[in-house]
Amino acid sequence: MEILKYKVIKSDKQYKEYCQILHDLDFSTKRKTKTIEDEMELLTFLIEKYDEEHRNFEILEPIPLLKSLMKDHKMKAVDLANLLNVSEGLVSDMLNYKKGLSKETIRILSERFKLNQEAFNRPYELKVNIKPKLKHSKVTRSRKKLAGV
Repeated sequence: MEILKYKVIKSDKQYKEYCQILHDLDFSTKRKTKTIEDEMELLTFLIEKYDEEHRNFEILEPIPLLKSLMKDHKMKAVDLANLLNVSEGLVSDMLNYKKGLSKETIRILSERFKLNQEAFNRPYELKVNIKPKLKHSKVTRSRKKLAGV
């Protein structure tokens, strides 16, 4: 009798284990055999099925959703930067609400995590960093002198 390599996910522990296996398969080699592609497809299906039944992504804003997915897939900011082909600084800004997600970023994330693009395309507020103007800085005084004010 043959034992199945993968079964329907029934616990968070099993879910995390399958996410790690999928991650390892995805990042292990550039050229994937048909067997590895089939294994990844099966794992993706099992993970998505568990997500549908146990996770409510519909209520999460894009950044908490992304952070949750990164945690579940054991991804670090550097992994995300490599996936998106952007700098770690930009990833940091996105995760800290300083920069929004671009259309290309949303497309890549939805493809990578097998989610509808709308999950990452919801409105959310960015933290605006407004620097206060100095009323009497040296530069302002110098400009006023030059202008004859």
